[in-house]
Amino acid sequence: MRNAQKLLAPVLETLGARGYVAPARWAARAAEEVGTVDNSHRAPASVIEVPSRLLMGPGPANAHPRILAAQTLPLLGHMHPPFLKIMDELSEGLRYTFQTKSKYTLMVSGTGHAGMEAAIANLVEPGDKVVVGNAGIWGERVAILSRRYQADVVEIKVPAGQTFSYDALKQTLLEHKPAVLFLCQGESSTGTHQSLAGLGDLCRQTGTLLLVDTVCSLGGVPLFADQWGVDCIYSGSQKCLSGPPGASPFFMSDRAMEKLQRRKTPPATYNLDMNLIGDYWGWFGKRSYHHTAPVSTFYAMREALSLVSEEGLEAMWARHQELHHRLWDGLRSMGLKPFVEKDEDRLITVNTIKVPEGVDWAALVKNAMDTYSLEIAGGLGPTVGKIWRVGIMGFNAKPQNVDLVLDAFRDGLKRQGKL
Repeated sequence: MRNAQKLLAPVLETLGARGYVAPARWAARAAEEVGTVDNSHRAPASVIEVPSRLLMGPGPANAHPRILAAQTLPLLGHMHPPFLKIMDELSEGLRYTFQTKSKYTLMVSGTGHAGMEAAIANLVEPGDKVVVGNAGIWGERVAILSRRYQADVVEIKVPAGQTFSYDALKQTLLEHKPAVLFLCQGESSTGTHQSLAGLGDLCRQTGTLLLVDTVCSLGGVPLFADQWGVDCIYSGSQKCLSGPPGASPFFMSDRAMEKLQRRKTPPATYNLDMNLIGDYWGWFGKRSYHHTAPVSTFYAMREALSLVSEEGLEAMWARHQELHHRLWDGLRSMGLKPFVEKDEDRLITVNTIKVPEGVDWAALVKNAMDTYSLEIAGGLGPTVGKIWRVGIMGFNAKPQNVDLVLDAFRDGLKRQGKL
């Protein structure tokens, strides 16, 4: 006791010098030994400095200045009516972006991985059969995640750079009649764009829910949730929507909600239980506290969806398509070739480029960063060492940015004696 009081004395003296009176309860805590503060890991007492980079890889992309500015607005309480109004505006903006009339839209508090887990956790019960289309790393991760939620996973695969045909998917669905079919619309590890044509009707024939990953495609390529019969979608904030990482756009159809409501067991996650999160977002006619939403990130995404509405989806899709063609016109003039062979399978938002024989892909990437402050990425998962990946997404989808990417490729190839 005496030793604790001795150690506490400097603290009390400092408080007294500043005019504070130590609370009486401190005397009761005198038995707690107060040691000397260890300053060896004290954080820098300075303003953060961040270098400027043009992020033309697979994401995150650079955020729109208006979106960044929204994050500086004053914080609101996560249950304050003005903030709930912003949440309502987010839901409405998502309905436009997803092209749905479903009221079951919201932003999951977390990145696209949180959206992925929310979809699996809510749609899949232990023992449910889930067909996972594995065309790259994101299908692979959904298969892993589904197994962790005790699903009976049927994993179908195609070689990197290819997509699933309607006939192959039809055969699999008719054979297995799964509870859920997962497909990735834009597979960023390989640069493929999976067609969803006719799959909604097919899934209804087999009693299957259609789950789609749109993390790097939402806002960059056409998507019609209702018209195409999609039942659940998750996406990302930091790609074509030009926001900061930290929010996952999320959608459920009435069919998906019916599955959630008739579960025999509750979702094995409290944090991502859509019964609870949906109640916070007003899905069921009231507002109940579930968690503290990332207030500033939601401000940013409100502005992001406002910008989508101002430009219009048709114009936004056309802009991404035009810049995709501009990129490939330039790359082909250097003798570079796409990794994805078929035009109809090629993703326009994350472009994958074959690394020619004898070229050091990493040296070209490093030169782009060192010389141009420009991010170009290498492969991921099944494509490591085989490709470069160039993102054309959201605010970054501009002619001058594509031209800078082409300059960096031209310079990088010249330095290696390949042009």
